[in-house]
Amino acid sequence: MSSTPAPHPESIYTVSRLNREARLLLNDCFGTIWIEGEISNLSTPSSGHLYFSLKDAEAQIRCAMFRGQSRFLEFKPENGDHVLIKAQVSLYEPRGDYQLIVEYMEETGDGLLLRAFEALKQRLAAEGLFDARHKKPIPKLPRCIGLITSPTGAAVHDVLTVLKRRYPAAPVIVFPVKVQGTEAKRELVKALATADRLKLCDVLILARGGGSLEDLWAFNEEIVARAVFECETPIVTGIGHEIDSTIADFVADLRAPTPSAAAEAVTPDSAVLLARFQRIEQQICQRMNLVLERERDRLRVLGKRLHQEHPSRRLQTQSQRLDQLELRLEHAMRNSVSTRDVRVRTQLAALARHQPQQRLRMLEMRRSQVCQRFYLAIQRLFEKQSQRVSGLAEHLQAVSPLATLSRGYAVASKPDTGTIIRSVHDIQPDERMETRIADGILISRIEETHKR
Repeated sequence: MSSTPAPHPESIYTVSRLNREARLLLNDCFGTIWIEGEISNLSTPSSGHLYFSLKDAEAQIRCAMFRGQSRFLEFKPENGDHVLIKAQVSLYEPRGDYQLIVEYMEETGDGLLLRAFEALKQRLAAEGLFDARHKKPIPKLPRCIGLITSPTGAAVHDVLTVLKRRYPAAPVIVFPVKVQGTEAKRELVKALATADRLKLCDVLILARGGGSLEDLWAFNEEIVARAVFECETPIVTGIGHEIDSTIADFVADLRAPTPSAAAEAVTPDSAVLLARFQRIEQQICQRMNLVLERERDRLRVLGKRLHQEHPSRRLQTQSQRLDQLELRLEHAMRNSVSTRDVRVRTQLAALARHQPQQRLRMLEMRRSQVCQRFYLAIQRLFEKQSQRVSGLAEHLQAVSPLATLSRGYAVASKPDTGTIIRSVHDIQPDERMETRIADGILISRIEETHKR
């Protein structure tokens, strides 16, 4: 019986060595990789680290994201979130657990789209694009309806069926567009601009059938939302199912839960209109019958009055009244002429008593008297003022400084300032002095000053 040879001591691994070398081998083999999956078993201890499992339909792997990387996350991870991570393949040596050390993580699928949806929704709401004051009224009886949707989807069939059933009188113009994919947003913007520029439709329906958030994403694009806001034609949206909401729904003038509901929102029910027209017709007939009956009664009354008051009788009565008025007018005219004749004679007599020649002579005499009195008063006033002026002149001559100067006095002053010199202290030797005497001015220079 052969025995197994004893292993060499250097070839015997410890558990720690095995785990350490396995970790190094994994790091060297895979390096940094990107991996996608669903979060489960999420644990968030107070240390700030994140521990969770990343799984798909057939397998799972444990993950660790340390606080230094987790603080840069732009969202809060939750169980069930689909994420894309950048990680290093490693092994937790104390337990020998195979794991991923996460360096970066971002949402994928609906989670990322929902975050972008909420961010755009908040930004546009802050700009006022959702305000009710911007909503345009939907016409109750549109003359033409525009439909912006896919020509091959179920929505176009549903909308056209409802429009034909409810309001076949209004023509429908279909603006075909893609409602899903990268080109959908540009086609939607172009169709909105075209429909608004043509001004053929009173209202536009923006419709699409149901689908996932990613399928409906074209209606969450910012350029589509701004195109809806800038459109002057009223817009009604019917996008997806009742539980679906898009940015275009918030900006539109009216949001309907489904495409069929949008068609109902822009059209009146033809059956209801017909019933209303029938009621209006009955009311018009009833009112016309009342008017006709009232006019017939009035005609009967007028016929009876006409029979009682024949025109020939009225003519006779009016002729007699005309004769009476003619007699009264002749009498009044004779009285008026007589009265005016008496008044004219009275005025002529009064005029004769007030001849203008006599009054003019009296006024001429009065004018002569007034002029004579005026001349005398002026002469007396002139003499009185002459006497007063002579007295004032004599008084002025008595107090005039010139009179003082004529008696031998003089006035000394400084020529540059005109200051009167009243004391020997007011002027210094070698200064100029101006002396005013009765018949002129002397300019001199001071050699000495002596105080008395």
